[in-house]
Amino acid sequence: MGSVCIGSRRRRLSLYAFLWVCAILAFSGLFLLTMRSADPSVGIPFPIKSLEGNVGLRSRIKGCATVEEMGEVFVRGFREEDLRVRKMIQDHFALHGASRVRDLPPVHFCSHGFVLAKASEAGFGNEMYKILTAAALSIMLNRSLIIGQTRGKYPFGDYISYSDLAFTLREVKHLWRKNRCEEKYGRPLVVRIDNFEKPTQTNVLCSNWREWEQSIIWFQGTTDAVAAQFFLKNVHPEMRKAASDLFGFPELLPSRPNVYGELMRVLISPSDDVKAAVNWVLGGGDPDISLHMRMLMNRSVRAVQAALTCIRKAMRNLHEASRPRVVLISDTPSLIKEIAQNVDEFAEVIHFDYQLYKGNISDEVNGVHNLDFRVKDWGPAPRWVAFVDFFLASRAKHAVVSGAHRRVGTTYAQLIAALAAANNLEENTSSSWNFSFFSSFQSNLLVEGLGTQVGWGHVWNRFAGPLSCHDQSNQCAHTPFLPPAWWDGLLQSPIPRDIHRLEAFGVDLSSWISRSHRMEQFPPHFLDGVKTMEMNEVWKLAALLNKIGCFYQDKEEEI
Repeated sequence: MGSVCIGSRRRRLSLYAFLWVCAILAFSGLFLLTMRSADPSVGIPFPIKSLEGNVGLRSRIKGCATVEEMGEVFVRGFREEDLRVRKMIQDHFALHGASRVRDLPPVHFCSHGFVLAKASEAGFGNEMYKILTAAALSIMLNRSLIIGQTRGKYPFGDYISYSDLAFTLREVKHLWRKNRCEEKYGRPLVVRIDNFEKPTQTNVLCSNWREWEQSIIWFQGTTDAVAAQFFLKNVHPEMRKAASDLFGFPELLPSRPNVYGELMRVLISPSDDVKAAVNWVLGGGDPDISLHMRMLMNRSVRAVQAALTCIRKAMRNLHEASRPRVVLISDTPSLIKEIAQNVDEFAEVIHFDYQLYKGNISDEVNGVHNLDFRVKDWGPAPRWVAFVDFFLASRAKHAVVSGAHRRVGTTYAQLIAALAAANNLEENTSSSWNFSFFSSFQSNLLVEGLGTQVGWGHVWNRFAGPLSCHDQSNQCAHTPFLPPAWWDGLLQSPIPRDIHRLEAFGVDLSSWISRSHRMEQFPPHFLDGVKTMEMNEVWKLAALLNKIGCFYQDKEEEI
């Protein structure tokens, strides 16, 4: 009797042990499955295994990545893609540039299409992106580019010279009338307007723009690198192909071309006065590295120390210069002296001191002047100094470094790096191309990871979600020349603010982020709400926008 009881007890204990082992194995299996398939938008850690390359065992174990680890995929530029896009831009303007199109026979000219670029003279980075986005769109749609003028002047026309590849509105209107496009061919000069800043007024995702019949398209609210890249997720395969031909595939982060740098290379150059100021400060030799510090009137010691470390990192690839030349620019001039004292220990410092310069531009009292309510944002120096600084910094031969008090890689810094990289890309050489863009982060900016980089168009915004490690040390990260607009890379994750913003476009980002790279299931809840205007109305609206542009842009900066 007793032996029977003991045997049954043993069998029960064995059964319990077996069940415990099964439970542990099942839990482990579920845990591994969760680690593999978790949606990053809900903040569940999962192993980081990037399509773009290996990011190290430590990152995969901890379920997040530092900024430097995120930037590893951008270490080497993709020279072949940049040259491909350069050729694509050259071919486009050879066919659709103003010099050829204006001489077309009336029947062909009147059937031609245009894209309008209209910018005010607010923040340079945001306004230049409006022009570059229109240029990119003209390539995607096989149309000619119009750069709008105000009272006969281009945006920032005192400081920037524009190439002859684009039309003006005045010339298009004249040629339309001269060729009798409306009377003879029944084609009025009408502008179709699409506003990217208002999701209910944009067809950027839902419509095939290549089929639009209006003579001019005006894509408004394109203040950063993001808007044109939204076509990468357009529901129409033809539009997606046109966008990917230009911008590359969004999931292949390291091989995406420097589109905006190549566009600037052919569209803009410094005015004679600005060029004279740049040559005055350089004294005949280009700099090796440029540092831009966006400090908003702050003088952070931590930001300076992090930037100095980043400059030293950028110097590692310099073999021919024992004492490299480093350009320093900032919206906070008083900070330059502090940085210069430290940089001078290991490099030659170059800085444009506008108070010492006696060229023609220094006597200016009109044009783009300082506005009191923007001093903290743009700095106390006269506005023309920002253009000298921009073209000075874009002369760097090897690297651009972006540091900041709060937001790193703003539109101004992005465009400096993009233009500098394009300027240094040589076509007829077998030597390797090694130009770098670095982002410098001090540790207090990374207490919550990249969560402070909330600016929609800032270069690290698409990496700012839960995959960004908290409490990072100082970081000096390789940075893309083409800021991503989507979250296709496996190290990218959205912040809640952007999930809500995409909802306004009809995109359920929280579920889409699971690596589905297409949007065939995109809900077209506001398809083709067409808004058009006659040309005389457009001119009136353009003049109004120019008057209120600074105030409107100020509001945008605060978002």
